[in-house]
Amino acid sequence: MNDFTNVFKKTLDFKSRSRRKEYWMFILWTSIISVVLSIVELVLNLEITSDLGLLSTIFSLVILIPSISLSVRRLHDIGRTGWWLLLSFIPILGWIALFVFTLLDSESGTNKYGPNPKEFGHDFKPVSN
Repeated sequence: MNDFTNVFKKTLDFKSRSRRKEYWMFILWTSIISVVLSIVELVLNLEITSDLGLLSTIFSLVILIPSISLSVRRLHDIGRTGWWLLLSFIPILGWIALFVFTLLDSESGTNKYGPNPKEFGHDFKPVSN
């Protein structure tokens, strides 16, 4: 759960790196929360339309920017620019490419986006001169 909350703390951080663990734990928790919210919507009949629930819509809006920043940081961790996230607009092939990128291991050492979070610990902040 700590990885999930850390993503919200770094919502506006589009310059550093995020590990695979942080990315996939966020995906896991958002999926669990989405399923629970969908069940609650069905039980309480909180649907806006037949396929759009009120709670799920609010949750999706809340996690939108943190999800984008996390994805950019994950791309930075493998040495790619955040602009690669635009592949998500290419159906199927773009989605597969981004999925593969999220599975790749961190680029070792320091890259142009900062030190490897695996080597320096999860909450490492480089000292600026």
